[in-house]
Amino acid sequence: MSVAKYLMSFTTGGLYLNESVAVARLYSPGTAWDDLIGDAVQFGAFPVRKENSARRTIREITNRLRQLSDDEIVFFCEAERADQLAFLWLAACRAYRFIREFSVQILSDRFLTGRYEITYGDFDAFYERKAEWAPELAKITTSTRLKLRAVLFRMMREAEILSEDNRIQSALLSSRFVRYVVTCNKDEISIFPGGERLAKGVLP
Repeated sequence: MSVAKYLMSFTTGGLYLNESVAVARLYSPGTAWDDLIGDAVQFGAFPVRKENSARRTIREITNRLRQLSDDEIVFFCEAERADQLAFLWLAACRAYRFIREFSVQILSDRFLTGRYEITYGDFDAFYERKAEWAPELAKITTSTRLKLRAVLFRMMREAEILSEDNRIQSALLSSRFVRYVVTCNKDEISIFPGGERLAKGVLP
């Protein structure tokens, strides 16, 4: 069975919470995501001075949102802020294998063992291990790798699973969100630090 390659296009921005909500509210079942990019730019889903910049940002947002099902988009749009952040982290993990593996193998593993501090060095070491057998990672330039590192740390802070002083925090998830994730794909709860413990608290 073929293994998905590492796509590493998350080189700018963060989770894009407000922007993602604006774009998601333009979506309806059956809408082609590529068409939605044009609609979001045309109707000014969020203010960006330059159209090219807006289009790049919206393309990245839709790349993540398209990982969610129609039901999840509805849930995302109506959810409280904490669950919206969780959905965006879930979408990012689905879109990017590297983020998903970092979340499970570094964040959740360390949280379970009480090693809460995380550094840029931890990212670098993890990246180097993956790059040993993934040529698409090995060929990325140092400057791009530094951008990826900075953006990932920003995303983790915005998702509120990493504190400002780089300590891993338990994800703030509603019982409804936890129950939904575990019901759909119980393995995905492990992308959230402390997710397994939360799952035990809401399941019979």
